[in-house]
Amino acid sequence: MSQKLPMGAVMIDVEGLTLTSLEKEKIQHPNTGAIILFARNYQDPKQVTQLIKDIRQARNGDILIAVDQEGGRVQRFQTGFTRLPPVACFEEHSELAEDAGWLMAAELLAVGVDFSFAPVLDVDCGVSEIIGNRSFSMDCHKASELASAFSRGMRDAGMASTGKHFPGHGFVSLDSHLALPTDERDLESIRQQDLVPFKQLIKEGLEAVMPAHIVYPQVDEHAAGFSSRWLQTILRTELGFDGVIFSDDLSMEGAASVGSFSQRAELALAAGCDMVLVCNNPEAATEVLESLAVKSRPNSEKRLLAMLGKNKFSREALFNSQRWQTISSQLNSLNHD
Repeated sequence: MSQKLPMGAVMIDVEGLTLTSLEKEKIQHPNTGAIILFARNYQDPKQVTQLIKDIRQARNGDILIAVDQEGGRVQRFQTGFTRLPPVACFEEHSELAEDAGWLMAAELLAVGVDFSFAPVLDVDCGVSEIIGNRSFSMDCHKASELASAFSRGMRDAGMASTGKHFPGHGFVSLDSHLALPTDERDLESIRQQDLVPFKQLIKEGLEAVMPAHIVYPQVDEHAAGFSSRWLQTILRTELGFDGVIFSDDLSMEGAASVGSFSQRAELALAAGCDMVLVCNNPEAATEVLESLAVKSRPNSEKRLLAMLGKNKFSREALFNSQRWQTISSQLNSLNHD
């Protein structure tokens, strides 16, 4: 029996509903550590459960399976899953925030997903269309309270939480998928508003953080995900965060300013990321896997292993539970408000 591979530092994606032989090879690469799934990888619960089994089987070692399942505009798996409302609606229905986090997590864990990149901790400032109702509130304290409840629900189901997009995406109008936004505020202003939810959830044991592809020139010349000042000095030291730092997708336009894909990956890891995402660009994923040195990273690996899901229900048992039936019905009614 060959020795089990450690968890690598790169999260990649796959093209379709089943794995190709080339994708199986990529999954076996020592630098691979996770797969992110998209709507194109999802047909129904049975198919995605099998796809996830095949991914795990292709890896000689642990591998993380992730998805964006926030609710509202960002819900990759829909048919056969509860349609989740945008989290902004929990400002008026705060009693449902924790239950919604539990249901979202329990449904994903039941098909084999380890975690969803949630909750969004950005404070809505009324200027960012890409954030908008993906934020819990325009009030940083209310956003903290609701995101904290949502995260508590996720943890109760057996899923780790990922707060995004550190230190805050809510104050810029540009979409970092398409451009490199700049936020001209000083650090103190950001501390007083955008960092409030991060600070609160870190205190409560937040397991992971995803930084924004945004430059805050009054703090550092590099975008947050490539900045050791943001990731080491502020996030790790000042805020005391000891969980996983995931880069945002290195294929986004907001990451392009720092060079080639391999340069982006090197810079993000050097700044303090534990894992880098390379999505929707198979050639770039191959470039990053091949260019990064294969090395042991025990601290990062320990943090990453804490992201593995702890499933408590089969789908059948979940759907037969009174708790799931009640919450699913309540959330569905919010979609029709």
